[in-house]
Amino acid sequence: MNLKDYGFMPDMETEHDRGIPARIVAVHRDRYAMVCEYGEIYGRLKTKEYYGGFEEFPTVGDFVRIDYVSDGDSRIIATLPRKTFFSRRHPDAGRGEQAVAANFDYVFLMQSMNRDFNMKRLERYLTLTLQSGAVPVVVLTKADLVEEQEFYIGSVKQVAPDVRVHAVSSRSGAGLEELREYLQPGKTVALLGSSGIGKSSLVNALAGGEFMKVNGIREDDSKGRHTTTYRQLILLENHAMIIDTPGMRELGMWDVSEGLGEAFADVEQYVGQCRFGNCRHLTEPGCAVKAAIAAGTLTQERWDSYCKLKKEARYSDGSRQRMQEDRSRKRGFAKKRER
Repeated sequence: MNLKDYGFMPDMETEHDRGIPARIVAVHRDRYAMVCEYGEIYGRLKTKEYYGGFEEFPTVGDFVRIDYVSDGDSRIIATLPRKTFFSRRHPDAGRGEQAVAANFDYVFLMQSMNRDFNMKRLERYLTLTLQSGAVPVVVLTKADLVEEQEFYIGSVKQVAPDVRVHAVSSRSGAGLEELREYLQPGKTVALLGSSGIGKSSLVNALAGGEFMKVNGIREDDSKGRHTTTYRQLILLENHAMIIDTPGMRELGMWDVSEGLGEAFADVEQYVGQCRFGNCRHLTEPGCAVKAAIAAGTLTQERWDSYCKLKKEARYSDGSRQRMQEDRSRKRGFAKKRER
């Protein structure tokens, strides 16, 4: 198997690297499915490198170095530098960051045009995607079930005017050719969206086969049924790749220092125009934010969304700093033991 088909480039190699390169294609708890020059294999993390705090824990899409084992699980010894990375606050309290995907070029931010459509969730997806360094693309599914597509597209454009939006139907094929423009050889597209919005159907339609099991949205309440239960990377026939993720209705902020500013540029333009530098945007005179809301150039709902995500980001900044300090201590202890 040629790892270049999975996006591996010669400049990722260094003459001092140990082992051989591989790419993570699926994550199953503490076991990883990978591809390398020997084909499809499985591996586990080498304890010293990872639990000693020396390496970033890998996720689907990561390129890693491995000690290859032909008759069992190989050992993952290093995570190679990432060009893009997407993470969220771990859904289990106190566990910090959870890696979601790495090394992708585009992120399809997916919502269905029915009761699942949620602008606040889209704002959250957009913030995290912009932070990752990839290009966001909004994909609105179930186009065959609605007539007022322009309403949904217009709603997205109000909060993301510079982001491309596509209305598609996996059933009728509408809009799929536009999405194939992103699926070029060597390119990786990550999918983000809640359960049941049509991610699996879209993958199957784009891939031209039944790559993934499909479960739809329950008709009685529009709630999605979980289909994908683990993160995985799928290689298409033209050597483009898709990273699918389990339906994630909640995405807690982690490191979004840059993404928040990009996603809410329309809001932050007012924050710096207040008369007082320490304005809390409550009752202070000369508040540009309050003036914009009163004038109708900024909606209260948009401001509230920004404040909520900003608050989450401040909380995560503190958590991230504590985790970094803990990791530094572990590295220090490990070095002492080696002496």
